[in-house]
Amino acid sequence: QVLLVESGGGLVQAGGSLRLSCAASEVTFSLYAMGWFRQAPGKEREFVAAISRSGSRTAYADSVKGRFSISRDNAKNTVYLQMNSLKPEDTAVYYCAADRRTYGDATPSGAIAYDYWGQGTQVTVSS
Repeated sequence: QVLLVESGGGLVQAGGSLRLSCAASEVTFSLYAMGWFRQAPGKEREFVAAISRSGSRTAYADSVKGRFSISRDNAKNTVYLQMNSLKPEDTAVYYCAADRRTYGDATPSGAIAYDYWGQGTQVTVSS
């Protein structure tokens, strides 16, 4: 069982920035691809970004490309999501997720690929 704990959410004005962190309890953190998803009220959970086990590969949803950046520090068992130029439509609960099963250095975008999920952190962007 892997415990994931997100932090860094909050209220920010449009155009502002936030950095989310997700700390994992798993000592073999480097064996997990990691992803960020979000869910806005009344909407389905959607993919935001993913990073491969090694950190050499990343993937982003079109809606956040050029504004968000995912990174990881395997020595600290932590994955980050730097969010810049935030928009009101970025308002959602953000979840990090860990994938142990996907082969190789992939960056899975489907929620079904992920085995473990954090409890989520609220991000609210005011206009």
